[in-house]
Parts: sequence; C-alpha cells; structure tokens
Amino acid sequence: MPAERTTMRQVREVLRLKFVGGVPIREIARRIGVAASTVRVTLKRFQTTSLSWPLPEELTDAALEARLFPDAGTKQGRRRQVEPDWASIHRELKRKHVTLSILWDEYIERDPEGYRYSRFCELYRSWESKLSVTMRQTHDNLILCGPTGVGKSWLASALGHKACRDNRSVLYQRIPKLFADLALARGDGRYARILRALGGVQLLILDDWGLEPLDATARHDLLEIIEERYGRRSTIITSQIPGDKWHDLIGDPTYADAILDRIVHNAHRINLAGHSLRRSRASKTSKE
Repeated sequence: MPAERTTMRQVREVLRLKFVGGVPIREIARRIGVAASTVRVTLKRFQTTSLSWPLPEELTDAALEARLFPDAGTKQGRRRQVEPDWASIHRELKRKHVTLSILWDEYIERDPEGYRYSRFCELYRSWESKLSVTMRQTHDNLILCGPTGVGKSWLASALGHKACRDNRSVLYQRIPKLFADLALARGDGRYARILRALGGVQLLILDDWGLEPLDATARHDLLEIIEERYGRRSTIITSQIPGDKWHDLIGDPTYADAILDRIVHNAHRINLAGHSLRRSRASKTSKE
C-alpha cells in the first residue's frame, strides 16, 4: 500500500523532529499519526530537493509542496497555478509607488492562467502574516505638527522611550543644533562618523523642524541623512510649520522635491491642537 500524502504542516513537523530533535523515524510516525513509511518517503523527497534545514522563513506551504511533489498530478481540465515569489514581491512593495496591483499585472502577464487579483492579494497577506515581527517592519515615518507648547516634543520623546524599551536604538536631535554640529564636524573630521550614526540608528527623532530656512549646506546634509534612512529606518519629525509649507522652507525646489518625497509619502501625520502645556503648568505653579 503506498504511503499516504502528508499535509505540509505534518511535513514541517517531520523535518523539525528529525533535524532538531534527532527523533527516530518510528517515533516521529507515532507522534504525528502517520505510517513510518510515510516519514521515510517524506525525508527521501526532502533530500532530493535543494532545500536544507532550517527551512527559509519565507517558504510558503504551497512552495514547499511544489518542491517535494513536483510530479504531483492535477485534476483533469485544471492547471496548477504558478506560485508567485512572495519574498520578492514583499521586497518590491518597499519601493516607491509599487503596489500589489502593479505586481499582479506583471505576474499575470508572465502567467495568464495564474491567480486572479483577489486571490493573489489574499495569498500575499497570508504569507505576510507569517513573517516575524522584525521582517514585517515597514519603517514608516511620523510627522507631528502643531503650535508651540502642545506636546509635540513630549509625544516624540515618549515614542522614543517606548522604542528603547523594545530594545531599539533611538537618537534625539534638535534640528537647529544638528546642522550647527554638522558644520563643525566638517572641520574636525567627525562628519562621516556623525552621518553614519544618524543613518544607522533605528529611530531618529528630529525636533523643531522649520524654525529657520535651510541654507545650501543644511539642505545637502538633510538629504544625505534622509536618503540613508529611506525605507530602512524610521524617523519622527516635529514642527510648528504645516506640512504644505515645507517645500518653501527648504528653499531649493530640486532639493525640496527629493527630501519631501523620501519623508512624506510613507509618513503618518498627527496634527496637534490646543493650549500651550507650558502656559498651563505656569498658571498652576503661580496659583500654588
């Protein structure tokens, strides 16, 4: 009697028990409720593939099944869909203006009988949900706008504190002081080191953006920082100036387009309003 076809969950468990626990074949069969011959066939099929343990995290059940059973038959009149490369699709989605709709168009052009768009999206979301938290990070930015004293810096610092508690590196910089420090660093040899630190930290908080227009050197420095972080790290920016005025604030249209394109399009925005918290604290102190 031929060995029964196993589910991919069972296959993964067979491989785990064999390669991690060193469990004998009969014991593996007993634990997962299949015949010993099924375990042997599964291990033999695995050895004929180019896969190794541990399995790649992005390997879907469908892709694993296709590697283990390349000769599997399909129902008459039906065709097995070509499984998209979900890991590649996930990477492409991080690029500017790339959407699932665009990637599906490319996929269906290569394979006209592939998954329909709704099924394509469903399968991608299912694949994405199985990624680790680290791999799922989208590295979005956050823009906090509002008048002075409403708590922009406080909120940014609170988010930075939470990131520190989550074991992530955080750096806080007031923008006027940052550009002054970078100007001095050009003269004493620290410039490249400071830029690497600004580009490499997992969360960068830039406080008090827009207190004064940027000169040519500051524009260049800001573009270098933002370019290094784009799509790889998150940035929080606080400002009293509304976002639609930032283009004029930067000054040079070419630099403004390049900088804002990398900051704004993947940013969440929070507009704060209300009375100054500093004024409220001062009133409370005077009453006491």
